[in-house]
Amino acid sequence: LISYLIMLCILLLLAALWCNCTTAQCEKTGYQCETDGACKASTSLIDGQEQHIRICITRDNLVPPGQPFYCLSAEGLLNTHCCYTDYCNSIDLKVPSGEKGYGPGGTWVLVELVAVIAGPLFLLCLLLLMCMFLYQYHQRAYSHRQRLEVEDPSCDHLYMTKDRTLQDLIYDLSSSGSGSGLPLFVQRTVARTIVLQEIIGKGRFGEVWRGRWRGGDVAVKIFSSREERSWFREAEIYQTIMLRHENILGFIAADNKDNGTWTQLWLVSDYHEHGSLFDYLNRYSVTTEGMIKLALSAASGLAHLHMEILGTQGKPGIAHRDLKSKNILVKKNCTCAIADLGLAVRHDSATDTIDIAPNQRVGTKRYMAPEVLDETINMRHFDSFKCADIYALGLVYWEIACRCNSGGIHEEYQLPYYDLVPSDPSIEEMRKLVCDQKIRPNIPNWWQSYEALRVMGKIMRECWYANGAARLTALRIKKTLSQLSIQEDIKV
Repeated sequence: LISYLIMLCILLLLAALWCNCTTAQCEKTGYQCETDGACKASTSLIDGQEQHIRICITRDNLVPPGQPFYCLSAEGLLNTHCCYTDYCNSIDLKVPSGEKGYGPGGTWVLVELVAVIAGPLFLLCLLLLMCMFLYQYHQRAYSHRQRLEVEDPSCDHLYMTKDRTLQDLIYDLSSSGSGSGLPLFVQRTVARTIVLQEIIGKGRFGEVWRGRWRGGDVAVKIFSSREERSWFREAEIYQTIMLRHENILGFIAADNKDNGTWTQLWLVSDYHEHGSLFDYLNRYSVTTEGMIKLALSAASGLAHLHMEILGTQGKPGIAHRDLKSKNILVKKNCTCAIADLGLAVRHDSATDTIDIAPNQRVGTKRYMAPEVLDETINMRHFDSFKCADIYALGLVYWEIACRCNSGGIHEEYQLPYYDLVPSDPSIEEMRKLVCDQKIRPNIPNWWQSYEALRVMGKIMRECWYANGAARLTALRIKKTLSQLSIQEDIKV
């Protein structure tokens, strides 16, 4: 009996199968076809109309076993069915729901389609409105905190009593033994109780604001978050032991402040209403006395910066590396204070090392010394950096002297080399001018008629030597100008 059944199954498998056929090839056989495989019916959607297709599939195409490829719905065929009895593919398969598009009888009606598109847009707009509201809320909260001058109670009772003024603070800074500034937690208290008033300058680092603290004005240099290394470096240099000097910008505090949206990096210093020497010379000409006061105070500040003070409370030698009229401030008494120490380097004489990044060309191209422009500067020798500062100081002196009103004569303010290079010269342009052609700013012959201008011209020439080692030192310049002030009967 089992053998009989097996034989019957084989005969059934080998038997021919008749199917309905809708292709053009089947027209001659009355739209019928014979196969040893299966009958197939499928439905497709063409121009919104259902099209029914019926064909035969040979046994060779019924692969893989159990789920043949030919019996699955493919692109354009929305419903497919295979069967294995005569004419079993005569059924009409329907298009699955959701495939007819929007409109009458379709799943996606027009209203639902609009909802699908408009819904995400509405949510996006709502999210943007919430972000704007939160930003304005934080800004208002930040301004409110500033107006109330909310102080840090954890350290207020230690150093910052309510009756302490800005003048008291500066006196403490000037008379403290270390000369390196206030303790860090006091700096944070000061920085967080400053009320910003107005923006007074912008630079590559960020912005400078005038702020108020307990009735006094302070300058607040706000670095962008990507300039964190510059902020840290400048704060570190300003807090060098024994750095404080009347002709170096007075550092008060450094702090990183969260304004509710992002972190600001603050550097707080003395405020000088005249602004930079560049601004001052653009606005005013100077008398002989004014010229000598500006020049002597700048030399005093640079001499202190360059000087090494030995001892346990000593100070390392520091080179500025970006000395120019925009980085020197003019105080109320019309003397100079050297500022912007972010590119400065310090010399450790004990180990004869210099804390410097491996970049030979640093600073403002117009003020670069010849050895910096042609990269012949000896980076391992600290005096090389001091000599480069002296070259730049000579250019600053030229800017000051040109604005000196002697005998009713003075010139309009100009930057060094204004007539020889563009407003933003390249290093190559400056190198050709300063190194190859050995050109320096013009010193007018009529300066020889006035002792003060004659001395200034002589100092400039001795600051501009191509050989850095031959240039004057800041201390020598200071002594020369001190003698000149005595001759001119000028009290500095």
